[in-house]
Amino acid sequence: MIKIYHNPRCRKSREGLAILEKSGKDFEVIKYLEEVPSHEELKSILKILAIPPMELVRTNEAIWKENYKGKSMTDEEVITAMVNHPKLIERPIVISNNKGVIGRPPQNIDSLLGQ
Repeated sequence: MIKIYHNPRCRKSREGLAILEKSGKDFEVIKYLEEVPSHEELKSILKILAIPPMELVRTNEAIWKENYKGKSMTDEEVITAMVNHPKLIERPIVISNNKGVIGRPPQNIDSLLGQ
């Protein structure tokens, strides 16, 4: 099953959702600001994406700038920051089986769908 970690207020996330809708494939929408991923779930997502935690952080968010910018943080601390402040998580994230992409640009999702 395909999963999209989605923020309805984000234009890129809405574009990503539209790509999935047009694909005709079944998928699950996870509004991650409401259903915050656990620490372990985020670690699993990062493993599938094959990126370090900092690459999933929205460093231009005020929360990041005010609380974390310039601090030396371990990967675990970065993951904890994202769990505590899910707005810091880059979006959308699309996972299909053991593959995943960050939908920025939204066309990245096409490669995951095999289009």
